[in-house]
Amino acid sequence: MRTPVVDIWGPISPEPRSAAPSAPEPHDEWPLTGGTAWVYYSPLNRRQLIRPVILSDGFSNGTSELDTLWHGLEENGDYRFISELHATGRDVIILGYNDRTAPIKDNADTAIDCIRRALSERVGRSKLVVGGFSMGGLITRYALAKMERDPSLPDHETAVHLSYDSPHQGAWLPVSLQAFVHFAADNFSEDPVVGDSLRLFSGLLNSPAAKQMARWYIAKADDTPAAAAERVAFLKELEELGSWPRNLRKIGVANGMDTGNGNGIQPDATAVRGNGLTLNDTWLKTQAQGDPVVARLQKKGGEPFLVDTSGLPEIDGAPGGVFTLPLPDGSDPGSFGLAGLLMLGLRNIVDKDRIPTSCFIPSISAVAAGDIDDQQALYKPITPDASELDAFLCASRNEPHTTMTEELGSWLVNEIASTD
Repeated sequence: MRTPVVDIWGPISPEPRSAAPSAPEPHDEWPLTGGTAWVYYSPLNRRQLIRPVILSDGFSNGTSELDTLWHGLEENGDYRFISELHATGRDVIILGYNDRTAPIKDNADTAIDCIRRALSERVGRSKLVVGGFSMGGLITRYALAKMERDPSLPDHETAVHLSYDSPHQGAWLPVSLQAFVHFAADNFSEDPVVGDSLRLFSGLLNSPAAKQMARWYIAKADDTPAAAAERVAFLKELEELGSWPRNLRKIGVANGMDTGNGNGIQPDATAVRGNGLTLNDTWLKTQAQGDPVVARLQKKGGEPFLVDTSGLPEIDGAPGGVFTLPLPDGSDPGSFGLAGLLMLGLRNIVDKDRIPTSCFIPSISAVAAGDIDDQQALYKPITPDASELDAFLCASRNEPHTTMTEELGSWLVNEIASTD
């Protein structure tokens, strides 16, 4: 098993895909402190930056890749988002980062640098549209709020902030999966087949950005799930900035439903089980309420370790954007499927026909309409008055996180066009 290139939280295709071919050459490229911006002018604007839309990358490993971002926005879904923005006379600026695992406020400074550059390059006085996908929506939210509060920074001159399946109220990664990754990394990190992958995923889980995004985090298998200290500090800093930028319109979409209908995953169900040369009856379960045991972890010849939780909601099956993990071969094993791949790589037999994935960004998180630790709120229909956004749209089905669809993409384009 080779180390995957993990583009988990940028725009993706609803179908398995191979590695993205090269994106068109950008009309301009801006080196930024901490990142890069790639500029694609609308054909209507004759190579001038007149009506800028800044679209931020989100969380993943390593450096942002233009090819992957372009094709997620333009080629891999069922809606050509960049082309449709161009058709309305909007210029598209794709914002990437040198380190997508860095603290949110660090990459927010890069976003501020991009906004300042866009304002200096802009011809005319049209206001900007600024936003992003997944964590990119949080990065730009923080950046714009900071620009409003920090007197040393210029007016952001932004009319709209957009977010696409962003974890405004936090993201969910099953505690059982976190525990297994840490357990496996502690015991098998030097394995010749999956050692690199284990170190990669353990490092991602423990990165600053992941800690700030995850509603529940554990640093090791026997930790009690809770918000990481980094998340608590980030939320405090965001609150001190007013929580949201004020002088603009806030819009967002969710890859999950607003009807309260879940994705069909049942609580307290065995999602994956492995047994063989290196593991003994090791299994992960979906999250249930109460005080359930969510994982049994045992190295061959070692003592079994049980992972329990207390007071968490049945969030694996909640309505929302579903966890995705596109790999270089075009496959997408999902969250629990990742554990299955690692178990296989560690030379074990893995039960088939189990549960491959789980909810990642609950709908109420993506549209800022409630706390995701509230069982009732997770499965309650979302009404417009419940959201902190000025306008939002939820998908008509629970679909893979950040999937670009005509339903969501066309709504955003129309909302942006209505601000003219």
